[in-house]
Amino acid sequence: MKLDSLEKLLVHHLKDLYSAETQIITAMPKMIKHVTAPDLRKALEGHLDKTKGQARRLERVFELVDSSTGRQKCVGMEGLIEEGSELMKEDVEPEVLDAGLVSAAQKIEHYEIAGYGTVITYAELLGMTEVAKLLQQSLAEEEEADLVLTQIAEKSVNMQAVSPSGSP
Repeated sequence: MKLDSLEKLLVHHLKDLYSAETQIITAMPKMIKHVTAPDLRKALEGHLDKTKGQARRLERVFELVDSSTGRQKCVGMEGLIEEGSELMKEDVEPEVLDAGLVSAAQKIEHYEIAGYGTVITYAELLGMTEVAKLLQQSLAEEEEADLVLTQIAEKSVNMQAVSPSGSP
């Protein structure tokens, strides 16, 4: 598809976000399996449920813009997920891994926040009020997830990584 209008660019970015969300739905359970901090595990499990809802919300948006989800692959998300996967393969103390996984999860959240912010702006410019409203719900959830991850990192996970249990 030739990107010769803002509406086509919007659909292009929506497909990228949909691919990102579906990749996260597949990758997050693997991440959760490696987490040892209970509050981090709970936050990631809760956000996985929200991510599934965000994918469904995007499917509704595609109906509103009269498009399919397509087969576009979000290479940015693929790279961010790969970074987290590589960390899980390292020889790393569990508490240090938790801190690293918070960082990996926040990189993912920041990518999504940027993506949702962009498509909301496009939808508003195009007068797609309902689309913008649906996307705003997902953006708010992503921002909340980022805030929760920051709080977990600052209150416990990063401090645990300073003196992991396996260190002398």
